[in-house]
Amino acid sequence: MSRASNLSKRLQKLRSAMKNVICVSEPLQAYIIPSEDAHQNEYLANCDQRRAYISGFTGSAGTAVVTENEACMWTDGRYFLQASEEMDKDWTLMKEGVSSTPTQAAWLVKALPSGSRVGADPDLVSYSAWKPLQTQLQVAGLALVPITPNLIDLIWEDRPPAPCNIIQPLSVKYSGKTSNAKVNEVRAEMKEKEARLLVVSALDEIAWLLNLRGSDIAYNPVFFAYVVVSMSEVHFFVDEAKLTPAVYNHFNEENLQVVIRPYEKLQSFLTDQITGQNGKIWVSPDSSYTLSAVVPEKIRVGEVTPIAVMKAIKNAVEIQGMVNAHIRDAAAVCCYFAWLEKEVVKGVVTECSGAEKLEQFRREQEDFVGPSFATISSVGPHAAIVHYAPSAETDAQITTHEVYLCDSGGQYKDGTTDITRTIHLGTPSQYEKECFTRVFKGQCFFATTLFPSKTKGNCLDSLARKFLWDVGLDYMHGTGHGIGMYLNVHEGPMGVSWKVYPNDPGLQEGMFISDEPGYYEDGKFGCRIEDIVRVVAAKPPYTFKNRTFLTFEKVSLVPIQTKMLVPEILTENEIKHLNEYHGRCREVVGPLLKKMGHHEALEWLYRETEPIG
Repeated sequence: MSRASNLSKRLQKLRSAMKNVICVSEPLQAYIIPSEDAHQNEYLANCDQRRAYISGFTGSAGTAVVTENEACMWTDGRYFLQASEEMDKDWTLMKEGVSSTPTQAAWLVKALPSGSRVGADPDLVSYSAWKPLQTQLQVAGLALVPITPNLIDLIWEDRPPAPCNIIQPLSVKYSGKTSNAKVNEVRAEMKEKEARLLVVSALDEIAWLLNLRGSDIAYNPVFFAYVVVSMSEVHFFVDEAKLTPAVYNHFNEENLQVVIRPYEKLQSFLTDQITGQNGKIWVSPDSSYTLSAVVPEKIRVGEVTPIAVMKAIKNAVEIQGMVNAHIRDAAAVCCYFAWLEKEVVKGVVTECSGAEKLEQFRREQEDFVGPSFATISSVGPHAAIVHYAPSAETDAQITTHEVYLCDSGGQYKDGTTDITRTIHLGTPSQYEKECFTRVFKGQCFFATTLFPSKTKGNCLDSLARKFLWDVGLDYMHGTGHGIGMYLNVHEGPMGVSWKVYPNDPGLQEGMFISDEPGYYEDGKFGCRIEDIVRVVAAKPPYTFKNRTFLTFEKVSLVPIQTKMLVPEILTENEIKHLNEYHGRCREVVGPLLKKMGHHEALEWLYRETEPIG
């Protein structure tokens, strides 16, 4: 049976389930399938890939809406090309960020008659997304209905089992602070809000708080669990089969009082806690609608957890770990590009084999655990697909005739990395060079900007786009995302985008974010330059009402290919910035390459960092 035929049959089964009173109490006129799981994760375990199962679209962001006669997929500019290629004729792509694209609520209101029922799994939709959608539908006479069990789960044959992998302690050598100290800081914030309990559902927040790491989701060192913090205990809702003696010893060593409870008992625990007890319960609106709805609104603190910002602002040990991890990671990437430059002329290197070789170089580095996401190894037209993932079906040869974009990263015990370099192993066209140069100018402008402390990322986004805008070009993704310390490669609550991050606390010293403008021409080529930058204190010549100013410091240390630049478009300051950056790459990464005996990579590094101008 063909893939398209399979997808059509799945849609038929879902539509049947939407009308079947065995599955739903009353028939549904529409059903929403979000990307997220019960913890609102961006990246998912195989058992939670519901939207991909029903639609064929495998990108990390998107929401499917299915009615009796239509099936629509909302996704952002990173995935327009990918979604259109992966979905069949039954599906309509709804391009988020394009002014003519209606919101899901507006589309539903127009598509459905008054009195219609719109179903969704309340475990998979955050409270902050559910409530406004519910209100908008109610105004038009439609009802948003919580549906359990999930309808996709009911029709999904051979659904993979939930992962149950061992949880590992993370030493204070890497975390820089004991879990007990972190919990005490959280309790101080709880007192400020008069909250006697804090419910934590975000997996990276749980891993950070408890100084534990796992592998339940590929590339993300997290594990499925919930945590409830009280003033005297930490209630840890987890499958006990994941816990080794090392975890219990870890809690003892860090002097943390933990009560282990079954993963599936959180809701009943909260219900018991609400009955006959005073005090508020803190539940983030980014948690599922189900979790928030358990706690009555009058006793609910509906704000993001304090852990989100605590985790984003790295401590001194985490900062040094991130810096060190990026040095080792840079050595691996330099080895890869030096190897690729030599091997490409043989005509045997492909996108997939190149990605495998890059991982091999990373595995040589100390404290390497695994990739931080699937490597985007993309040549020619594939580089125009922002989150392209090479596969056996799409694997293309890397040649000297096309642009090659490589976006990759590593998980190390002392840090998470994410870096993109775009190179040409032959002779780039003048247009490719101009586009790349304008991307570089934007990246440089963003990286060297001074700004007041707690400026929200949305206010800085246009800095990276200016030089593309000057000639009528742009890109359809954000400019920067937060990054974890041996945690998720995409970390909130801050970010830099044309979209507003509702919970952005503003950029603060100790945060790490990406700086990654790009430009893409469908069917032709794409270019992106991405570095991880650390938010540091700036030293401007003047002061204004005692305001603190900040700037960025690059921690990624891989040369930018000067062959791709048009020097005439660059200013003296931009050339100076590039030469100084390349000097740092030599000084910091060079000794490690020499120590490891990678002499060809060292020679490549010196060639690629020759001053220009």
